[in-house]
Amino acid sequence: MAWDETGKIWFNGKLVDWNDAKIHVLSHVVHYGSSVFEGIRCYQNKKGSAVFRLEEHIERLFDSARIYRMEIPYTQAEVCEGILDTIKSNSLKSCYIRPVIFRGKGELGVNPLNSPLEVVIAAWEWGSYLGQEALEKGVDVGISTWRRMAPNTLPNMAKAGANYMNSQLVKMEALENGYDEGLMLDYQGMVSEGSGENIFIIKDDVIYTPSMSSSVLKGITRDSVIKLAQKMNLEVREEQLPREMLYVADEIFFTGTAAEITPIRSVDKIIIGSGKRGPVTEKLQKTFFQVLNSEINDYFSWLTYL
Repeated sequence: MAWDETGKIWFNGKLVDWNDAKIHVLSHVVHYGSSVFEGIRCYQNKKGSAVFRLEEHIERLFDSARIYRMEIPYTQAEVCEGILDTIKSNSLKSCYIRPVIFRGKGELGVNPLNSPLEVVIAAWEWGSYLGQEALEKGVDVGISTWRRMAPNTLPNMAKAGANYMNSQLVKMEALENGYDEGLMLDYQGMVSEGSGENIFIIKDDVIYTPSMSSSVLKGITRDSVIKLAQKMNLEVREEQLPREMLYVADEIFFTGTAAEITPIRSVDKIIIGSGKRGPVTEKLQKTFFQVLNSEINDYFSWLTYL
């Protein structure tokens, strides 16, 4: 991660200097986690710089805000334009983009409705989330003692700041136990997701991923992989998956904007397949990056060029 603190941040509709993008310590979000956000990537390829699935990310941002009764004072098109302006103003060719909507300084108390909404967009250079080497050799994962939130506790479909306190516990526990990442089970003990990634399991040439009923975030990269797999005539099933299916899988991989497509080489110290990236994962990964790098046709119009 490389922050350029001489750059610009889009703050409530205006580009401001990085060090001037400040909030008050009594902002509602500081005390109650009242924020929704997105993680988006921009890739440089031979045609220029392109944001991956920009409109879908912003649609999800607005859906998250709607769930939390946040009335965003901008249109989706205006936020998309703000993202492109932020990238250009910072002279970035490839980057990670973070739009976030949060409750600012108004009243302190559980009721958030009297605290104004703030809308911020930042962008910076950021490489592979779990490391470049992990894209080939894979990562080691442990099942967390912390479960994914049950329905009617917090809305799992919303990408909300408060939800990521759950993810922080999972990530810290995983690192403390010597793993690269943790994996959560849902409230029924079925496979859910990582601290910041969706998960796919390959068994006997069938690709499985937990269904929405397993309290997963509706991942944009998750959806992209499903669409690519189906185009490649690979069978994909979305269903509830028992924990032990992880241990007997032929291949497993994570997906996410930050993680992209990252193979998993072991779960709870049980080696998965050959202990490195498997052939189906490699095929999907190769096609995914070929689209991003404009080496093959952008079948689904996923790329928005600056």
